[in-house]
Amino acid sequence: MIKNLSQNLFLKPLSVLWDKVYQFRRFLFEYNIVKKNYFKVPIISVGNITFGGTGKTPLTIWLIKLLEKMDQEVMVLSRGYKGKRENSSGILHGGGRFYSNPEEFGDEPLLLSRSLTKGAVVVGKNRSENLKKYFSDVKPDIVVMDDGFQHLRLFRNFNIVLFDSLLPLDRYKTAPMGYLREGLTSLKDADFIVLTRVDQVHEKKINELIDMLYEHTSRPLPVAKVKYAPCGIYNCFDEKVMDLKELNGKKVSAVTGIASPEYFHNILSQYGAEIINKLNFPDHYYFSSEDLNEILIDSVQNDYLILVTEKDMVKVKRLLKDERILYLKIEMEFMSGEFELEDAIKKVLNLDSY
Repeated sequence: MIKNLSQNLFLKPLSVLWDKVYQFRRFLFEYNIVKKNYFKVPIISVGNITFGGTGKTPLTIWLIKLLEKMDQEVMVLSRGYKGKRENSSGILHGGGRFYSNPEEFGDEPLLLSRSLTKGAVVVGKNRSENLKKYFSDVKPDIVVMDDGFQHLRLFRNFNIVLFDSLLPLDRYKTAPMGYLREGLTSLKDADFIVLTRVDQVHEKKINELIDMLYEHTSRPLPVAKVKYAPCGIYNCFDEKVMDLKELNGKKVSAVTGIASPEYFHNILSQYGAEIINKLNFPDHYYFSSEDLNEILIDSVQNDYLILVTEKDMVKVKRLLKDERILYLKIEMEFMSGEFELEDAIKKVLNLDSY
């Protein structure tokens, strides 16, 4: 009771203020009081309104592959969070193997660049300026803005907003009361909703979440439901070395530098791995040589596997290419809504078929 009283007295006013600030910000751009930057090339945003990971990177990779299948030249705009180029700019061209430094560009841009066969990933938090700067270099048919829902200065043609189905419904409040970057009223600017990790929760909760979101949308938006399916264990050279069933009974050290490691742990446990260590570093953490040496020494002494996420492997192999450090490869799978999303993207591109 004392805790609830404290929240109402101190946190709730801050939460309301936070929400109003973001509402006012959207108002300024909506009514052209603050000017947006417009480009002739269509722009698709993949974003969210919650803190932490919702699965934007796997969806962006799916989108890249779909657009390339449509024979589109893709430019991805990524902030390059915690990379040295975040406050300036940089470009990673598609079509080859990349050994760029994740500390320079950020871990997610390197992972995205590996999905491109052509086009490029452009890094830097000033998306509009970077699009201008590199446009003639890439000549994209379409631009994908990674984590772009709050980047209002750049006009986009289509907004995809993701929600993690595992997040408790009572956490859908703006910070500091809840887990929202901005209020649900921002969904009036959304065009498509994607619910992730739906296989991990009961259908009743999914329906309650959709009903709650629809209270704040300008219209009943199409909804896709996805899950993340593990497809094998790979080494630092991206070679598959183990089927998932081979994890059964194996002792494992689970090493992560991501926002939500619980899902990673759950997958390992589901396939029978015995997790001896859970080494959870902060999100976007850059491992040091000392970190990796300690982990390797411990694994040798105690005879267990070292498993990291695919995003973390990008950072690991920059420092050390050791076949004893493996990663779990995960691919996104649609449970519903895939064709609806494809059709919506074709309309953005004015494509009747591909």
